[in-house]
Amino acid sequence: GCTSYLGSCSWVCQQTSGAMEINEGKQKVNDEKGADVRMSNILAAKAVADTVRTSLGPKGMDKMIQNPRGEVLISNDGATILEKMKLQHPTAKMMAELSKAQDIEAGDGTTSVVVIAGALLQAAEKLLAKGIHPQTITEAFLQAASKAEEILESVAVKVDLSNREQLLQAAITSLNSKVVSQESDSLAPIAVDSVLKVIDPKTANNVDLNDIRLVKKLGATTDDTELVDGLVLTQKVSRHAGGPTRVQNAKIGLIQFCLSAPKTDMESNIQVRDYTQMDRLLREERTLIAKMVKHIAKTGCNVLLVQKSILRDAVTDLSLDFCAKAKIMVVRDIERDDIEFISKILGVEATASLDAFTADKLATADLVHEEFLGTELGSIARFTGLHNTQGGCVSVLVRASNQLLLDETERSIHDALCVVRSLVKKKALIAGGSAPEMEVSQKLGAYARSVGGVTAVCLEQYAEALELVPYTLAENAGLKPVEIVTQLRAAHAKGDKYAGINVKKGCVSDIYADGVVQPLLVSVSALNMATETVRMILKIDDIVLTR
Repeated sequence: GCTSYLGSCSWVCQQTSGAMEINEGKQKVNDEKGADVRMSNILAAKAVADTVRTSLGPKGMDKMIQNPRGEVLISNDGATILEKMKLQHPTAKMMAELSKAQDIEAGDGTTSVVVIAGALLQAAEKLLAKGIHPQTITEAFLQAASKAEEILESVAVKVDLSNREQLLQAAITSLNSKVVSQESDSLAPIAVDSVLKVIDPKTANNVDLNDIRLVKKLGATTDDTELVDGLVLTQKVSRHAGGPTRVQNAKIGLIQFCLSAPKTDMESNIQVRDYTQMDRLLREERTLIAKMVKHIAKTGCNVLLVQKSILRDAVTDLSLDFCAKAKIMVVRDIERDDIEFISKILGVEATASLDAFTADKLATADLVHEEFLGTELGSIARFTGLHNTQGGCVSVLVRASNQLLLDETERSIHDALCVVRSLVKKKALIAGGSAPEMEVSQKLGAYARSVGGVTAVCLEQYAEALELVPYTLAENAGLKPVEIVTQLRAAHAKGDKYAGINVKKGCVSDIYADGVVQPLLVSVSALNMATETVRMILKIDDIVLTR
């Protein structure tokens, strides 16, 4: 018959020249190199996804990262882990970028987004093996992602920002998968309240997280992390010559110039020939600084914040001594980046020159005092009872017993803040515990059957790939993944759309009732970004190295 002739013909062609293959079922003929490149890309990306897969969910493991200098970092946050990993492969770097993008967009779900991307790549690999053209796959995946967004929006529950309970549940869920999960009951209210202080719940549709300042200070336990009404600075109060360390009814000035003798423009070598000149030099310096301090004291300023200076000393012992005599409390080495925040929260105007320093630029506070935390730890400066604050600024003082935990607590609070921010951006909640992934998987599968053609095959694979998220959750929690996922699939098929894996009880339950919730924005953006990255990887058919 005809077929056998074709078969033998293709065999002969392969014998004579590898170039002229005849493939009946496949869409694309003889694309060896593209297939190889694609395979290696998929492998690299999947390897990255598998690295962070174990740290997904409330029972996920933490990663310990050691840099060449021997400093150690312990984290559970996908974006942090991938950022610190030294990735060589360009596609692996894309996965790290993906996680970073999710961190910026939604702040949470940085691990899930990489896991989903890895699962989709695995699905794409199967489809490519069937001989389906990459373009067909990417088109189908795009269709699937937009359909997934519709499905997620259909199961979402509207949120009212004045309902603090809902916001708290979302924040607690986010903190549960972190190293500091035991403290989630005390940290979540801090995150929620600080966001609510910064925004007006009725009109807001975004939160500027720069208005919430996380101040880290070593010592005490995570329980002692607190929301400060006012401002906290970790800089030390200068204790030279017995200046005040506690000022009531403070008038605060913020200066960006130096309280020290001027230097010469080019080289600072001054030749002094005899003693009178030397005396004159020192005397000049004294009178100059005295004049500066007098000018500052004249405005009624009694707390002075001095910006850090690189070129020369911002303050000298002499000027500190004069300030102490004038009963001015000095806090020095204010970082450049903090200036904006401080001026906003205190309502003080930063001045860059002495002439511009006038009484109307000062801020007032009821009390400014130095709080001594212990011999090893130094102290912090607290500003309380602020009057002319421009509103919408809070400080959170983060405490922890060691440096690793301190950094991790800060990252976790940041994630919780981002979760509340996502709710402000898109006011809807969905269930957590991999319920949404399963729901999308279920509904997409049904939708695929109605489409038909090659697209349907791709959509089915996409739907199946999403089951990796519940599978991983169960696996990390030490449950039997296959059984749990099967139960979950059955529950969703019955129309139980809030069924999710309850890791604490080790079974499938109505996860929304259990209070495990996450913002809609997190899941939608995770699916969209993962799909986009996968499409990008599939479209690459060659890597060209440039010299």
